[in-house]
Amino acid sequence: MTYSEIKYDVADRIATITLHRPESMNAFTGTMMLEMVDALGRADADDEVRAIIVTGEGDRAFCAGADLSQGAKTFDYDARSDRPDKKGGSPVRDDGSIDYSHEAVRDSGGRLTLRIFECVKPVIGAINGAAVGIGVTMQLAMDIRIASESARFGFVFARRGIVPEAASAWFLPRIVGISKALEWCYSGRVFDAAEAHAGGLVSEVVAPTALQSRAREIAREIAENTAPVSIALTRQMMWRMLGADHPMEAHRIDSRAIYARGRQADAKEGIMSFLEKRAPDYPNEVSGDMPDFYPWWDELDYS
Repeated sequence: MTYSEIKYDVADRIATITLHRPESMNAFTGTMMLEMVDALGRADADDEVRAIIVTGEGDRAFCAGADLSQGAKTFDYDARSDRPDKKGGSPVRDDGSIDYSHEAVRDSGGRLTLRIFECVKPVIGAINGAAVGIGVTMQLAMDIRIASESARFGFVFARRGIVPEAASAWFLPRIVGISKALEWCYSGRVFDAAEAHAGGLVSEVVAPTALQSRAREIAREIAENTAPVSIALTRQMMWRMLGADHPMEAHRIDSRAIYARGRQADAKEGIMSFLEKRAPDYPNEVSGDMPDFYPWWDELDYS
């Protein structure tokens, strides 16, 4: 796919996805969603990529939310003809009722966060400026979020007459707790990076000039020292156990993972590199060496 609204770059085993609509503060469109989904798949399939950074172009905005250039039609999907993610026509039946299971009903932000959720590479959000609406909810499926001191956040949906999207009703309370999630969503106010850090939305706040270098420092720590298959398993184990009913579910999976990993070359390399006081060179690859019990969850179509 040729990208027009994002930039994709790989260097030092780190893929960087940059939202690239600086003239509109990197506002989110259906095209941007499709391009980001493609880029995430591209990074996942590349064994040379060990971590992914997502950031925005310029110093004004990470993503200023949905593109509002369609005015009142912005969220009225049936009134719009410019949605590249719209498939199979309208969900409105001949009798006027709505088929809510129709593909055209699906929220494009949710399609993106579900794809991030499925990633086998760690995803780091480097939040360089304004991040409201989908600009903040797309971050919730990322593993580590760091913010520039100039970043601003806002779950502004109720102020626009809609509701939180991008599966944020699942992600946000798990990250910041239900009370803080509701406070931010009920008020719809925009708040600064310090409040985002205090509330647990971001893990650290840095000077604007240090944001990209700090994000790459975190990514390099992962890329240079850890086994990719172990990271892929760990990422899915952690996220999916958030919805588990009992710790026995985690015990079943981590028992399988320890047993399977212990038989692979990575475990031997991890031990020997430590004992020999040298940098590790893990031979196993995500593309071909995931254990045979993976994926352990029911197969679902997130396309």
